Amino acid sequence: MSKIDDLLGVMRDLRNPDSGCAWDIQQNFKSIAPYTIEEAYEVADAIERENLDDLRDELGDLLFQVVFHAQMASEQGAFDFDDVVDAITEKMIRRHPHVFSNVKFANEVELKAAWEAEKARERAARQARHNSQGELIPASALDGIALNLPALKRADKLQKRAARVGFDWPDIDPVWDKLQEEINELAEARTLAQQDAIEDEVGDLLFTVVNLARFLSVDAESALRRASQKFSNRFKQVESLASEQSKTLPELDLDELDRLWREAKIREGIC
Repeated sequence: MSKIDDLLGVMRDLRNPDSGCAWDIQQNFKSIAPYTIEEAYEVADAIERENLDDLRDELGDLLFQVVFHAQMASEQGAFDFDDVVDAITEKMIRRHPHVFSNVKFANEVELKAAWEAEKARERAARQARHNSQGELIPASALDGIALNLPALKRADKLQKRAARVGFDWPDIDPVWDKLQEEINELAEARTLAQQDAIEDEVGDLLFTVVNLARFLSVDAESALRRASQKFSNRFKQVESLASEQSKTLPELDLDELDRLWREAKIREGIC
């Protein structure tokens, strides 16, 4: 028996309706999905921290999520873990003809184009649907982009997918103009004090910032995560500086807080 068989056996025991764990038995795809997303983020966190021991553990937790979903699907007669493995194995072979067959690509551009073409073909086959008259509805270039992706990541994927079919700015200059336009529209919505309009304009502004990041070859999700971590580190340094003065942040006025913030930046080597 392989190690994966051991894990599959543990999962079956946990879901056994007579002798399993009550919590595991009660779960379904929707209730488990948030845990699956959380485990994926914890894998990314371990990688960011360059902690290989934690990465090993988090990869195990993520694998368990795959096994959990496969077990629930198996109970419904939909598919099992072997089907999951078969599907991804077949997909990787199909998407890498230059490795697993005699297909040759002249350069990386050709390779990427073939990869995207194959993914588009897979999406079209998977998402083919018909209207009430039985007519085939053409697949959208945006089909298959998950709704539950982090908002910045989903915006980036939507823009990249649209760009592949020519729906894009010719260069970065109009993006700068669009950014200023969205800022002006947000300012106008704020003067009207219309909360729905303000939210819409904030969304448009963020979407444009993602577009700008794309043109600058920056991953907006990673950039914001980096900025958030920088803010967290610096804020904690401000708390520490205040503590050295036997004070808490609520006891300080804005000028004092700004001074400590600038001192924290200096300690980081940022002038």
